[in-house]
Amino acid sequence: MSASNTTLTITGGEALARMLQAHQVGPIFGMGGFQLLPFYEACRALGLKHHLINDERCGTFAADAWARVSNRPGVVDATLGPGATNLVTGLVESLNAGIPLVAITGDANREHAWKNMTQEARQVEILRPAAKDLIRVEHTKRIPELVRRAFAIATSGRPGPVVLDVPEDVCHGEHDFAADEIWADPGTLMAQARRTRPDPVEVERAAALLARARRPVLLVGGGIHVSGAHDALLALAEAQNIPVAHTMSGKGAIACTHRLSLGVFGRYSRIANDFIAQADLLVVVGCKLGEIATKRFSLMPAGVPVVHIEIVPEEIGRTTRADVALAADARLALADLLMALPRGALPEERAEFAGAVAPRMAAWRVGAADRLESNETPINVGRLINELNIAMAADDILVADGGFAGHWGGLLFDTKAAGRHFIADRGFASIGYGAPGAMGAQMAAGPKRRVVGLTGDGGFNMTIGEIETARRVGANYVLCVFNNGASGYVKALQHAVYGPGNYQSSDLGETDYAAAARAFGCHGVRVEDPGKLGAAIREGLANTGTPTILDVIVTRDPARMLPGVDNRTLRVEKGDRPV
Repeated sequence: MSASNTTLTITGGEALARMLQAHQVGPIFGMGGFQLLPFYEACRALGLKHHLINDERCGTFAADAWARVSNRPGVVDATLGPGATNLVTGLVESLNAGIPLVAITGDANREHAWKNMTQEARQVEILRPAAKDLIRVEHTKRIPELVRRAFAIATSGRPGPVVLDVPEDVCHGEHDFAADEIWADPGTLMAQARRTRPDPVEVERAAALLARARRPVLLVGGGIHVSGAHDALLALAEAQNIPVAHTMSGKGAIACTHRLSLGVFGRYSRIANDFIAQADLLVVVGCKLGEIATKRFSLMPAGVPVVHIEIVPEEIGRTTRADVALAADARLALADLLMALPRGALPEERAEFAGAVAPRMAAWRVGAADRLESNETPINVGRLINELNIAMAADDILVADGGFAGHWGGLLFDTKAAGRHFIADRGFASIGYGAPGAMGAQMAAGPKRRVVGLTGDGGFNMTIGEIETARRVGANYVLCVFNNGASGYVKALQHAVYGPGNYQSSDLGETDYAAAARAFGCHGVRVEDPGKLGAAIREGLANTGTPTILDVIVTRDPARMLPGVDNRTLRVEKGDRPV
């Protein structure tokens, strides 16, 4: 590199690294190749926190979880071909969940492209539909401009992943950059730094509906976290005495222990679905009202007006008719709605409706005690979640894998404060998120906040190598492995549809994951006695020197692997899914 007061003669790879530095990025996860070597060298020289991962998909999951905790764009990189294509599942998770991400992919040298270059593929075509946008960098000199563009797209509107595809010759090539080209727009350093207000006319219409509603309910999705709208939501709910139900992604919209919290709604529900059935107005906030949230589009009561607050206008009315559409940032829309409401007494029935929430929730807890306090062996997963409820502090974070880990956590875990204290990969619901997601979340949370991950044995089998990464980078989380010797989710479905004993390709070999963890240099504890769960969890939370893997031997009964309150009598129609 040569430099003067006005120019920097540097490679494209160094320009990439300097631009990431200007954007104040956190940890970068990647597995390099020749195409991005100058970028890696620049990361070393500049002191950027770049970490080798063992699988590119896991790197994307880790970056995704880091972004959810920080609300800043996560960063991942991959070499061409298999490195790039391994990103797809993670990118789609971030795309569907609205998580800001920048992914840098190396690509073939353009001078020799399409001449059977090693590992070359049509990766641009493969990656484009998996991302919010894909930017192909054709000239080294345009790297600063296009990196700024990537961050702007990743953090605007509904956030999402942006791929920067960088050919080998662009990365290795040199250019004389003006020193003042290396800068970042401060409005793109985190999600929702720029916000849009709703149409005042529509706000007044929504306020008129809400003012006369006797039994309104707030239905809140993951957009509440992206927007950071927790205070605005609580202010509206408390001022207007409105019960709040959330999706799995929206858990933590308000504390699960709040008097107005209905818990999760949709396919699994504590009491929320019953309150929705009684509602005379539904205010939907940052929620796409997809399959799980609506029990495969059967939950929303006919004839009940809907006010839908959503940052992406085209999502409004996609699955459910909206009577009033507020296309805007959730925080601003909720604040404007509260301001537009008349002051004074609320409709008389509102107090009775909202007042029923706490006693109904208490009754639900009594009814769920057989699972939450179960002494059965193998261990009931409900007991595990309850022990986590007891042991985890209000500021701690639970990260749940896809499959039934997410559903058990979504139904039974209690957040004790508003905020993103529960993370589930509901964008794509892929298994394999638990271990790398817990790693990324712990790195974002810092050592004073504890992160606990939930994963099944199947999901852990896919990603066990990343506990080596976690140990190496000092992400000393606690990971609970649901060890049921099966692809439990599939086995439970086969049981429900085809009856007992009719299982195919759903059993796993028995594995001692605690011993495997110790072989990786982590702390491993095998738990078979429900009475020892609490102590094991506390031991893991106290261990900040290495990751802790709790190998929890849970129920082998397929009839009891799903977490729904009525899962023992679950009826499944062919072609349907009880999730």
